[in-house]
Amino acid sequence: MNRRHFAATVAATSSLLAVSASQAQGNAPKEGKEYLVLGKPAPTDAPKGQVEVVEFFWYSCPHCNAFEPRLEAWVKQLPKDVSFRRAPVSFRADFEPQQRLYFVLEALNLVDTLHAKVFYAIHVERKNLTTKDAIATWIATQGVEKAKFLETYDSFSVASKARRASQLQDAYEVAGVPSIGVGGRFYTDGQQAGSMERVLQTTDFLVAELRKGR
Repeated sequence: MNRRHFAATVAATSSLLAVSASQAQGNAPKEGKEYLVLGKPAPTDAPKGQVEVVEFFWYSCPHCNAFEPRLEAWVKQLPKDVSFRRAPVSFRADFEPQQRLYFVLEALNLVDTLHAKVFYAIHVERKNLTTKDAIATWIATQGVEKAKFLETYDSFSVASKARRASQLQDAYEVAGVPSIGVGGRFYTDGQQAGSMERVLQTTDFLVAELRKGR
């Protein structure tokens, strides 16, 4: 979802996820077309010898919801020298509750259990999870103690991670979500590459380029 236009249509989602015939032929991604090279490297947290891949997302974004199953399958196939992590964006102040929600799930080791359920609650059950109180009420129905959630949500650690995620999105000059940052050097998204499937192909290409020392 483009950060300047949040009223995207379902048709736009389908367009982003469609793979064109030319893309399906496996042509090598081109700089300035499928991906951008950052003018200044972004910070990375990956251990030495690993390539970091970052997905930028927003729980309320329909494109992110549609992309999540394909991304999850792709992540499961990643080689050991690729370090993957998610970075929830905060294009505006009202994004922050969901940004903090992700880091609470991370702190409580609940990403594997509840990450997909958040998407489902918002996009299928149509729950309005846009405020701290609404999120806390919903998460209590998922077997998480509400007081523990609120304590973690308000913690210094979660606040720091949210701030760092916002700084990272700025460092990558994130134009919309879902999008991918690679190795602190490259950026790609559905609008740039033409489809989210092509984004993953481009990411694989860029990881290989970094392995070669580019």
